[in-house]
Amino acid sequence: MSWAAIWIMVAGAFGFKAFGVLGLSRFTDGAGRSFQAITALIPASLFTALIVVQTVVADEKLVLDARAWGVGAGIVAVWRRAPFTAVVVVAMAVTAFVRWQTLV
Repeated sequence: MSWAAIWIMVAGAFGFKAFGVLGLSRFTDGAGRSFQAITALIPASLFTALIVVQTVVADEKLVLDARAWGVGAGIVAVWRRAPFTAVVVVAMAVTAFVRWQTLV
């Protein structure tokens, strides 16, 4: 890949980010409040999609292993309104326990 192509992609990525911050800000006035509410949900949905893909897909196949148990435990912890650190620790502990049980 050439340096020119890299700089074009860098400029394009920066341009899209600048447009999102500066150009789309006019939609947040008045009727644009729904637009702002929708865009506030985008990071959560992207994060959820990444978690699902990393949890249940391996080598382009559906795999339900210890990771699925850990994510399930994390979901329960979030549902019970546990702090974020506790959610991560619970998910890690359940995943480690299930992996340990499958080795024994």
